[in-house]
Amino acid sequence: MKNKLRLTIEPFTNGIAKNNATFRLMLGTCPTLAVTTAAMNGLTMGLATTFVLLCSNFIISLLRNVIPGKVRIPAYILIIATFVTVVDMVMNKFLPELHETLGLFIPLIVVNCIIMARAESFASHNAPLPSVMDGLGVGLGFTLALTLIGLVREFLGAGAFFGIEIPVVADFAMTIFIMPAGAFLVYGFLLVLFNVAVNAFQKKKVAEAQGGQAK
Repeated sequence: MKNKLRLTIEPFTNGIAKNNATFRLMLGTCPTLAVTTAAMNGLTMGLATTFVLLCSNFIISLLRNVIPGKVRIPAYILIIATFVTVVDMVMNKFLPELHETLGLFIPLIVVNCIIMARAESFASHNAPLPSVMDGLGVGLGFTLALTLIGLVREFLGAGAFFGIEIPVVADFAMTIFIMPAGAFLVYGFLLVLFNVAVNAFQKKKVAEAQGGQAK
């Protein structure tokens, strides 16, 4: 029972840290660099992607023994595109300003390599519950990464926090951070920090496990 629970929860935790799509696997860099000029943009894009990941992983896992291998990629794209269309229509209806800001990047979720990678490498080989947990973990990891990058870029480049201008900071804002060059700078810096932190945590866990076995 304990082992079964671990196998269910592990895909979720791995998606956030160990296999973080943005900072560890470096997938989905196009939307990562393009939409993170503000924290809200990154948060919205991340949540939209998470919804598509959750739903597509679940459906693909349910149909994994039904979809013929030769047509699996077109089938995955059709399933993913269905949920992207739902997200696009809902955002257009209820969040028109954000929908306009993110523009083409919402429909482009269909070809986001993160979603296709999870469909091919995980959902098509595992049961629905672990697949849902994998989609949720990877999606939240992607959302946290985009929001963090957006926060830093917005703070340094516009002197604001989630669209709210910070008076003193705004006077010293550096526009380069909300431009493409700033995206690469912030992404690279956070990439290093994240990997150093995760690697240190993993080494600590290994050392503790070895110490426990020695006792």
